[in-house]
Amino acid sequence: MREITYEDIVEKVASMCQEASYSLGEDVLNAFHAAVKTEASDNGKHVLNQLIENAEIAETEHVPMCQDTGTAVFIADIGQECHITGGSLTDAINEGVKKGYGEGYLRNSIVRDPLDRKNTGDNTPAIVHIDFVEGNQLKLHMTAKGGGAENMSDLKMLKPSDGLQGIKDYILDIVKVAGPNACPPLVVGVGIGGNFERCAFLAKKSLFRPIGERHQDAEIAALENELAEEINRLGIGPQGMGGTTTALDVKVEVEACHIAALPVAVNLNCHASRHKEVTL
Repeated sequence: MREITYEDIVEKVASMCQEASYSLGEDVLNAFHAAVKTEASDNGKHVLNQLIENAEIAETEHVPMCQDTGTAVFIADIGQECHITGGSLTDAINEGVKKGYGEGYLRNSIVRDPLDRKNTGDNTPAIVHIDFVEGNQLKLHMTAKGGGAENMSDLKMLKPSDGLQGIKDYILDIVKVAGPNACPPLVVGVGIGGNFERCAFLAKKSLFRPIGERHQDAEIAALENELAEEINRLGIGPQGMGGTTTALDVKVEVEACHIAALPVAVNLNCHASRHKEVTL
């Protein structure tokens, strides 16, 4: 049995929170540079170049790339031969978020209750999903999920008879309705199957995959490519200014579901597609 200390988790999480806000991933930056070369609109090219410059300033000056530093969302893959000492995993993650957001001067965006709207003052609690896996390691996947794109996300219980075309029509409708409000160019996460709550998780989980990484199933990978092409024909463009780059990528995750159901969730991610991971 391998031991991992509470304090080590706190420090790693704190660093992840700050790095997510200051350093845009190489996959996203590469997608920006590739989009500049293919974007048909001059306005779109201008916006993409601004986003690249913004990311460079954030990295160089160690400041957030966006004023919305997001909800801290974690997927924790914990090995069955791994033991955490000194406290619980969830408490350690929340302590790390508190430390990272506080010491990094990141905006606190979490209210303790959706009705009284009182800010917790430290961006906790984080949202934590835990999965037990083989081995003796703890792998933490983190995203700082912005509120604007999250607000334009959606879930629908389709009928099985709606089929694949119904799924595609629904996804395109959500992106159309979102328009500029989700701060495109987007990464579009899609969950298909499971049940009401599971398909939403699948959509969120898909966003942790790097841009350009396709689903292992060839048919799902083809669907991802098709959806990306159709979304980019909508003409919304970078920051809603028009153009051919509305989505940097589309990610789809699929699971088994009930014979009477076809749950589909669409979780939109803004251009600040902040995702980090660390293994302890």
